[in-house]
Amino acid sequence: MKSEAIDWDADLSADPGEEYQALLRALRRTRGFGLLFVRCSRSKAKQLLQDINKDLPQKSIKVLRFEQSIINGNLYKQVEEYLGSSKLTDILFIQGLEFSLYDYEETQRRLSGWSSDDTYSYSWKGVPHILTNLNQQRERFRDNFNTCFVFLVPLFVFKYIIHRAPDFFDWRSGVYAFSSDPETLEQESQRIIGANHEEYLRLIPQQRYQKLLRIQELLEEKHQTSERRAQLFFEQGNLFMVTQDNEAAIASYDKTLDFKTDDYEAWYNRGIALCNLERHEEAIASFSKALKLKPDKHEAWYERGKALRRLERYEEAIANYDNALRLKPDYYEAWYGRGRAFRWLGRYEEAIASYDNALKLKPDYCKAWYSRGRSLKRLERYKEAVDSFNEALKLEPDNYLAWYNKGNALVL
Repeated sequence: MKSEAIDWDADLSADPGEEYQALLRALRRTRGFGLLFVRCSRSKAKQLLQDINKDLPQKSIKVLRFEQSIINGNLYKQVEEYLGSSKLTDILFIQGLEFSLYDYEETQRRLSGWSSDDTYSYSWKGVPHILTNLNQQRERFRDNFNTCFVFLVPLFVFKYIIHRAPDFFDWRSGVYAFSSDPETLEQESQRIIGANHEEYLRLIPQQRYQKLLRIQELLEEKHQTSERRAQLFFEQGNLFMVTQDNEAAIASYDKTLDFKTDDYEAWYNRGIALCNLERHEEAIASFSKALKLKPDKHEAWYERGKALRRLERYEEAIANYDNALRLKPDYYEAWYGRGRAFRWLGRYEEAIASYDNALKLKPDYCKAWYSRGRSLKRLERYKEAVDSFNEALKLEPDNYLAWYNKGNALVL
């Protein structure tokens, strides 16, 4: 079952000032229990709280913020402990429900084998503990607190509450939506854009998930520019690559290219994802697009050569490795790939020469020592082959293929 297509921007007032005044009137009139939802970013929420405290000095206002998942999703207990026995607060703002969903999504759903579409976007599968608690405790919120609850939530949490906590959401007395202003939106987008692969690798799964959802929120912002949408889709693709979700990465890079057809990095990364799926013909086409835009990208020549080698187009592969090496002579991976292509062509002397170049640059390159040994064995240079396998085994003592080929060479 899929949720209905909803134009979430349709909720946004053409005049943010009017939307704020409407929220202010609702809060000023509130007496006793109430339930309001405000859809906004965290930075916008900070500004709203400052303005409301200034504009409603006669109200007793508190803010309950969460910076991590709520234990067992029991929001009622957290509210009860926060307000204490008096419960004389007129308005309680609640912020940070998203952390309970980040934790649920990554630790529960992904471990259960859900698809990327389910895991990184709104899905109907399962109900997070926090939303189950809201559904089950709604009467207790109403009966035990003489307070107006205002939930400050980002878009994806708002969607979740509508569809997964419908009993609770149906008690709402108002929904207000605020987009970020262009300047704030640019600042928040720039915080996401430009992270490198190593930074993404260092993130724990929940952090990656949080960043993916933040990207989706930024993409849906009313004032987002086409240029930044392209950059955000690119970052989304890079995050999917780190999680080895290659199909989702390709879809993200395609979105980047819809906005910016000359983004050579998107064409290149798209090619990597296609190679990971063993769709080598498509990968070659993608690398070709990248190289047409940036002919001096040595990595693209190398990856294109690798894809050609896997398709057994060895002569073409060698030509691509040579192009990579003209641009970067110390590219030891390209020397190694070139050696493998020569070996499959039966040109063992040339293969050995390539492996030697790789090993001059990286003496601890086990794969090069092993492949060099195999080529030497083919030339019946058994003693040299054994020496090469021994070097591989010094680096990887449990390399059973090196042990097997060494034994075979000794026998011969």
